[in-house]
Amino acid sequence: MPGGRENEMKPFGLMLIVTGVALAALGAAFLFADKFPFLGRLPGDIHIEGRHSSFHFPVVTCLVLSVVLTVVLNVIVRLLRK
Repeated sequence: MPGGRENEMKPFGLMLIVTGVALAALGAAFLFADKFPFLGRLPGDIHIEGRHSSFHFPVVTCLVLSVVLTVVLNVIVRLLRK
């Protein structure tokens, strides 16, 4: 095709593939979430129960997941750049 239309479509196609893989990984994480019962119950997670309500904020779980995802994504990016 004149004008390089296929060159414009490659980044969009790659973005769709990456989004699909990310959604599949997220779906798998939800499927296997019950296999990791300690997530959300780590020491340092905030859980307050009142008489008629409760509040739960998994601070430490968020920090642990952030570190793990940062390391994994950095390794993936470094492998893709080579």
